[in-house]
Amino acid sequence: MNHNGDINNAIKLIDDAVECGADSVKFQMRDLDSLYQSEIIENHSGDLGTEYTLGLLNKFNLKYDDFKTIYEYAKMKNIMFLCTPWDKPSVDIINTFDVPFFKIASADLTNMDLLQHVCKYNKPLIISTGMSTEREINMTVEYLKKKNVDFYLLHCNSTYPAPYHAINLSYLNRLKKHGVIVGYSGHERGIAVTLASIALGARIIERHITLDRNMEGPDHTASLEKNDFKELVKGIREIEQSMGEESDRKLSQGELINRENLSKCIYASKDIQQGDEFTKDNLEIKSPGQGISPQYLPDIIGKKSKRNIDAYKPIFKSDYTKIVEPKPSYNFNRKWALPVRYHDINQIFSITSPRMVEFHMSFDDLKLNPDSFLSQKFSCEFLVHAPELFEGDHLLDLCTHDKDYREKSIENLQRVIDTTIQLTDFFENEKHPKIILNCGGFSKDKFLSVEERSSLYDNLAKSIEIFKSHPVELIPQNMAPFPWHFGGQRFQNLFMDVNEIKRFCEENNIKICHDISHSHLTCNHFKWNHIEYIRELGAFTSHFHIADASGVDGEGLQIGQGTVNFDEILPIIDKEIPDISFIPEIWQGHKNNGEGFWIALSNIEGKI
Repeated sequence: MNHNGDINNAIKLIDDAVECGADSVKFQMRDLDSLYQSEIIENHSGDLGTEYTLGLLNKFNLKYDDFKTIYEYAKMKNIMFLCTPWDKPSVDIINTFDVPFFKIASADLTNMDLLQHVCKYNKPLIISTGMSTEREINMTVEYLKKKNVDFYLLHCNSTYPAPYHAINLSYLNRLKKHGVIVGYSGHERGIAVTLASIALGARIIERHITLDRNMEGPDHTASLEKNDFKELVKGIREIEQSMGEESDRKLSQGELINRENLSKCIYASKDIQQGDEFTKDNLEIKSPGQGISPQYLPDIIGKKSKRNIDAYKPIFKSDYTKIVEPKPSYNFNRKWALPVRYHDINQIFSITSPRMVEFHMSFDDLKLNPDSFLSQKFSCEFLVHAPELFEGDHLLDLCTHDKDYREKSIENLQRVIDTTIQLTDFFENEKHPKIILNCGGFSKDKFLSVEERSSLYDNLAKSIEIFKSHPVELIPQNMAPFPWHFGGQRFQNLFMDVNEIKRFCEENNIKICHDISHSHLTCNHFKWNHIEYIRELGAFTSHFHIADASGVDGEGLQIGQGTVNFDEILPIIDKEIPDISFIPEIWQGHKNNGEGFWIALSNIEGKI
């Protein structure tokens, strides 16, 4: 009734609900002649409360044509229209609007005559349980189950506004025992109680929205104005994401990163020779947690080391048990690479023969002399993955409007380019190496608008133009929606939308590194088609990172451990995007002597 009998108010309320992100709008319909005794209507012979209510209903009741207009407008605005019938004639009218549910008010939970009439239409019922006793609720539940009608129960306190001490959210747990979906219809001040109901199992939320809480009528005081309603919907969506499910606990990507940085693992406390037994004397527990968890120390004691281990190095599973070993060569119809660091490139070439290597640089690597690590000239090609994090917690951001910060990022990228050019001395067949960039464009609290993103792309184009004359190829990486920075999530804005990526590549004559894991997460979040996404970017792809992914932030998973449809994607890459190099971008794939990489390569060998 918060339209107060004004069709224009009703339209405004629908607009507000749509703007707030509600799924449905619900009105109430009454045929007063069917609903009230004629004597009460004509002679005003009811008690004071009834007279007050009837006076408002006479003043604010909408006509059939008004409801038809409201229904059509809601349909045009693509929001579900619902309506609560207070009498049998209203049931019949509402059904002509093709509503998916009937909403039954608390006052009619005990009205078996009305319920019987509604059940004739065989549509699900959403029933509020305010002002009813447990016995009455049980009787109605039993009746509806015998009718074999789907129904849902909303916990409710039918006072306006409801005092906090009387709401009793815990009653939701009793409603659940009926074996139906439960929800909450709230009339309290604020939004905290309603949000709490979700954590207790409410899956349907009903709240009143008003244009002004000071308007005439009892419901307005117990209603939310647009800004508060918007905050409620925002909170509901955040809680929906956070609820999860009752299953085995899985670590998020961010937790895995923080676990490695903050936890402890088993280290060699002294040099251990191949064949030596692991003992308490040659093992210790230290940070960071890069290796085996301290929980497994008793399992390791007494086992023999499979290799020489330097003092103060972490212990891995490969040091004492059988793991997947690399093959001397792999069968691919394109160049394939492995991620390497200075300290392990020579080891990699002693056990297998990639056609390329991709240096994953840290900012500390930029201070090192490659001569100290690279003992030979290599016949393969190479790429460099630029660091994202530099000294002083500086995240590379070539897009920001902060001129000083962008200048610092440009300086840091120049250091990467200098090191990359220096590396060409060690690779006979690579004189114009590619540098993979995470270009920036992230924000702390929310995604940016299209206009804001456009200006960031403009800044990036100016930054990249500075390096056009250098003998390197800068290839930005497509991004996932929620990158992990400093142990927490941010919001990514650039290099996710296909059309924006294509336009930027065309305007600046560059290509990208297509990370399959990232694009899967992006498509999951924005409800885009991952197969078409890959096809669209095929002509703009210079290099692939291949890994599995799950959800919206589970990246870098082993092939087959996520939800990427490789059975469909790999043939597309093979036939439609030929001759483009790739690496298996498995997170922590280098552990256990590179086992993660060998598993991934075996899973896709011969398919691209």
